[in-house]
Amino acid sequence: MAGKYFEELEVGMTFQHQPSRTVTETDNLLFTALTLNPQPLHLDAEFAASTQHGRILVNSIFTLGLVVGLSVGDTTLGTTLGNLGFDKTTFPNPVFIGDTITAEIEVLSVKEGKPVTQLDIKITRQTGETVLQGEAWCYTFAPDAGQ
Repeated sequence: MAGKYFEELEVGMTFQHQPSRTVTETDNLLFTALTLNPQPLHLDAEFAASTQHGRILVNSIFTLGLVVGLSVGDTTLGTTLGNLGFDKTTFPNPVFIGDTITAEIEVLSVKEGKPVTQLDIKITRQTGETVLQGEAWCYTFAPDAGQ
């Protein structure tokens, strides 16, 4: 499925992205190792068991990256020059190994004169709890601008 061009994005459009994604121990381990993050909450089951959550937490930056991957097919696949930034990003609940997460994006604004789109981003786990909430800004092609 191709992404949307700037002119196709309207304020209020909402995308429920599919498929959802179940986070694995391998995902968390590899991402944490690749980013050189030695936080024992992400790597050490014994340490994590002694915390309030009682188990390993998935690296939150993996969760942020995953929202981009889950949403790109519906929103910006082949139609963006890049993300301009993320704002107001919060992680109100942790992601655990085995959680199945789903991304939802709503168009908050489109800036005329510049093909810039502001998106509300949200990830929920299988229980319906929000695990990521925030805003993203992307620079999106106009159809006549070419790629």
